[in-house]
Amino acid sequence: MGTLTVIRKVVVLGSTGSIGVSTLGLFEAAGVEVEILALTAGRNVERLIEQSLRWRPAVAVIEDERCLEALRAGLKDTGVRAAAGTSAVIEAAAMGADWVMSAIVGAAGLAPTLAAARTGAVIALANKESLVCAGPALLRIAREAGGAVIPVDSEHSAIFQVLQPACAQRVSRLILTASGGPFRTWTREQMALATPEQAVAHPNWSMGAKISVDSASMMNKGLEMIEASYLFDTPEERIEAVIHPQSVIHSLVEYADGSTLAQLGPPDMRSPIACAFAWPDRLPWPAPRLDLAAYGQLTFEQPDLERFPSLGIAREAMRLGGGAPAAMNAANEVAVAAFLDRQIGFLDIAGSVAGTLERMNSLGALMEADTDPVESAMTTDASARRIAAEVVRQVHRHN
Repeated sequence: MGTLTVIRKVVVLGSTGSIGVSTLGLFEAAGVEVEILALTAGRNVERLIEQSLRWRPAVAVIEDERCLEALRAGLKDTGVRAAAGTSAVIEAAAMGADWVMSAIVGAAGLAPTLAAARTGAVIALANKESLVCAGPALLRIAREAGGAVIPVDSEHSAIFQVLQPACAQRVSRLILTASGGPFRTWTREQMALATPEQAVAHPNWSMGAKISVDSASMMNKGLEMIEASYLFDTPEERIEAVIHPQSVIHSLVEYADGSTLAQLGPPDMRSPIACAFAWPDRLPWPAPRLDLAAYGQLTFEQPDLERFPSLGIAREAMRLGGGAPAAMNAANEVAVAAFLDRQIGFLDIAGSVAGTLERMNSLGALMEADTDPVESAMTTDASARRIAAEVVRQVHRHN
């Protein structure tokens, strides 16, 4: 219970994204005392400078090396060291923090997260791809170093909070809730014409473009099913997803005796971040309160796999095992980027991911190599990106 009384050393990986901003905002709102060792960002140098002036980390790192001079200029005479590049991000992750927020979007977050795990830090994990690409390795490394991985995704945080360790062998189902995104009621014909602007307009959550598109396609839920399997050592057939448009129930755990426990709260990412920061304590802060009477009713729907095939693709990746989840994730990143760049249509995202998995499986490229699991994941990631780019080019020419 002493987590709130000791000044903790903190690193925020991806501080300028929505989760990073929410993390620093939570610290502000809760009035907690933290020593920020490092803040890292991709290319949003203006926001990184602003955050560094407020929090005075030992080092501020911009991944895009073209932004280094601007960062240095903005931090001149502040005592905050400026650094740039992928290796600098990894070095920041390994600075020896007590608590590391891993919020870099995409597979780029894998190496820094593993570097942090090796130090024995508590990892607040908001980077789906670290688990999807190398979940067993990440969890093992963290455990052997004396650290822990606490999920920050609202769905996994919910399960983490209600999954009773003593009853872990008595779990019948993990039920992940999904908002359904902006296209929940759209027909396939309407979705085929969807624009990037429409896809990123999430009805409940404020997120970055890539994550918002994943929500619109429900690929985020497919990734979360894989994460849940690794995090909670649960087989694919005991993990389900249900659409819950109000985003009040964040996930549920069903036990063998018929009891189903749920975690509820307003759709605000600061709550699961607060849980990850203070666990096993609770962090007092002016959190938004849940007014069930104001909602009136909570509704649920079965996902339509015809309109949202990403869920089926994720299940197939889980059944294939090996490098299939890493390949699926990489192919999705390539396809989403192509959609946001208006090269392919919205429905082509899932088709491109499925096509990439089929090609890689036929080539025997989904087997995990007998090497370091992280190296194997990165090799699979690179192969999947190359093949996905070819698939996307073919779709683009066809369109």
